[in-house]
Formats: sequence, C-alpha cells, structure tokens
Amino acid sequence: MMQFEDRRDAGRRLAARLRTRYDGDVVVVGLHGGGVAVAYEIACDIGAPLEVVVVRTLRVPHQPVHAFGALSEDGTTVIDNREVTRARLTRHEMAQVQRDARHEIDRSSVFLRQIQPRVPLGGRTVVVVADGSATAAAMRAACRDARARGARWVVVALPVAPRSVVAEVSGDADDTICLAPTSSYAAAARSYRRFDQVSDADVAELLRRAAGRSSNPAHFAQTPPPWDEMVRIPAGDAMLNGHLAVPEHPIGIVLFAHGSGSSRHSARNRFVAEVLNRAGVGTLLLDLLTPDEEGDRARVFDIALLSRRLVAATSWLAGLGPISELPIGYFGASTGAAAALRAAADLRTQVAAVVSRGGRPDLTGSRLAEVVAPTLLIVGGADSAVLALNREALQAMSCDVELTVVPGATHLFAEPGALERVAELARDWFVERLSMTMPARPDDSNGEHRTRF
Repeated sequence: MMQFEDRRDAGRRLAARLRTRYDGDVVVVGLHGGGVAVAYEIACDIGAPLEVVVVRTLRVPHQPVHAFGALSEDGTTVIDNREVTRARLTRHEMAQVQRDARHEIDRSSVFLRQIQPRVPLGGRTVVVVADGSATAAAMRAACRDARARGARWVVVALPVAPRSVVAEVSGDADDTICLAPTSSYAAAARSYRRFDQVSDADVAELLRRAAGRSSNPAHFAQTPPPWDEMVRIPAGDAMLNGHLAVPEHPIGIVLFAHGSGSSRHSARNRFVAEVLNRAGVGTLLLDLLTPDEEGDRARVFDIALLSRRLVAATSWLAGLGPISELPIGYFGASTGAAAALRAAADLRTQVAAVVSRGGRPDLTGSRLAEVVAPTLLIVGGADSAVLALNREALQAMSCDVELTVVPGATHLFAEPGALERVAELARDWFVERLSMTMPARPDDSNGEHRTRF
C-alpha cells in the first residue's frame, strides 16, 4: 500500500504526475476541507490558480454511514436512486436533509467567498482534487459543478480512494488519476500517517496563501503545543476547577459555562468540546461554582456571580503565555448561557463569538441588549418554553444573532442525532468567527513554517 506522510506529501506526489500531463490554462479546484489541502500543493507546484468547491454529502437520516447523494455550492445535485430505494427514503426526508446541507454550504461559502472570490472556469482545464475521504457523489457533484461553470476539460486527481469511487467518478470526468486505489475508505485513511481534520480556518489560510495575500503568512509557524490538563483558576475568593484542552495550531479557545446541576464533567458538553478540539479550537470546561457551593440553589441561579467568574477565567487565559492572544468564544448551556451572555457584554472580555445551547437568555436581564459578539442561539424544537424565550431574545439583541431550531429535540438534546447537530452548529459558528479574529504570529527564527495537514 502506498503511504503518504500527510496531505502535503500527497499533493506533491500528485503534482509530479499532473506536471507531465497538463499545462497551460489550468485551475486546481479542491473539495472543501481536506481536498483544498491537497489541491494547494498542486496549485503551487504547477503555478495554477487555486479554487474551492463547497460540497456536502447527503446522508441517510439515522444511518450516516450511508449516502444517497451530494449537493454543491451552485445547487448541482447528485442522487443515488439505488440508495434512496434501499433506505426507503420519503421525499420529505430527502428534502429535509437537502435543506440542512444547503444551510451548511451557505455558511461555509459566505465565509470563504469573502476571502476567495470565484475563479472563472470557462474554457479552462479544471483539476478537481479530493484527499480520498470524499464520497463518489460528492466528487461527481464537484465535476458537474465545474462543467456548469464552463470548464472545457475536467480531470479528477486523487492521491488515494476506493476503487468503487474511482469507477463511479470516471463517468463524470474526462480523465481520472488515482495514485493508490484501495479496497475501502478505511484503507484509504490508513494510507496517511497524519490525517488531521482541516477546518474552515485552514482552508481560508490556504486560499490566502495561494493568492499571495495571506494576512497571516506564519499562521502555522509559532504555535503553542497541545495542552490537556486539569487547571485551577482564581476568581475572587474562590478557586475554580477546569479542564483545558488545546490542540495543535489552535484558532481560538472556547470557555464552557455549564447549566444548573452540571459541571465540567458533563457528557454533553464534553462531546461538544471534543468536536471543537478536532476542528482546531481549544476548550476550557469550567466549574463556575466550587464543590461547596454547588448545593446552594441561590448561587446556581446567581447569574451576576457566574458571569463575574467567567470574566475572571477569561482574564486568567490572557496570562497563559503562548495562548494568551488567541480569540475567545463562550459556549453556554441553560443557565450557563445567561452567564455567558452577561460576561460577553462586559467590555473587558472582548469575546469573538457566543453559542447558547438550550439557553435562558431571559436571565441575562438588561445586559442582553449590550452583547456585541456574534451569537448563535440553539434550541430544541420540542423545548417550547425555552424556544419562546429565545425568540424574544432574538428580537431584543442588536448584534449579529441567529436562532437555529433542532427539530424534535427536547431541552437536553437527548434524541438520536440531536447533540451531534448541536456540536456541528457550534463548530461551524466558532470556526468562522474565531478565525476572522485570529492574530498574526511572528515567524520562527529559522523561518520554517509548520502545517497541520
């Protein structure tokens, strides 16, 4: 089996193959995510423009390992009718999945197109690149998207991919190159020694570099090491317990304010934190009350106290050397969301983004209107009382604020797929907002750049 060190190595090997076959008016198009990391190396090697295509795979509800199609940024849709029949999908189910995919595509494309306007494809040779994890439907949608935009010749370039995917994609491409066909997706993933997740922030930085206008050319150079440890944080006369996790090359840190009766050990918040960590976001799971205070119901609902302690924890982070300048976000659940919003209204925190899960924004009081950080309110569709409170908050807030309802979910988001949806929404919100305020970092003394790909 051919082995690649990472996507960078894969891109360079693909470039060597493409260099002998294509020259002239070529545009390299990477599938959103890992495909752009591979495509960047090809574009730099052959001196071609780099473009991104945002595609989402349409997955069968409650059977996410199965895909019934894909949707592209321009609306190109590929449907696998055999999978639709097998899964007995209704039109309503398919339409709902497509609406959710459209929302995710719009969120990513709005962010990325601010950085990289569309590259014209009319009359040009277009090389569509993925890292081997994309479904056949996603690759086919990307090829058809290129055709619709006027591509003269469409080439699919893959470092590695299942043979079945290569065969399916070949029908939509004029030429297909795969360095290492495999038997399965699992085998394809094993072809990489490093296969880290590529966030929207990473894609944005690669697009900037390719265009020669990186706002942060050393984005991956001088970065803090991974942290994963228990911490003690002074907050007035109290010492708060927390769990700090910072991945390699973070784009920011999110502080978690838990709801009443919960703590840093909350399985729900730990799940969301792990999703954020995989996307390059550090997390601080924080107990805003001491063990002696947790049984005092008055303190549990003392939003002013909780918010002061959140502000203190934010100040504490600002003194942690290599991560001190990273942008900060708040994730609040239930009453913790009220504390997060009140702390965000404090000018000392300079928070870049807030996410509220099943939050009680009404407990923030008059300070709610003072929040300026972009805020996402996530509420379960079956949590009617809290949904009404969040709709009122939506009207009361003047910042960039959105309300997203997770259909059928109750207050704890315990329904199948509900918490996963919360984590995806929070991840996308934080990645986009935190990366927009990511500070520049100086080069290492030896001038070398490290990447996470």
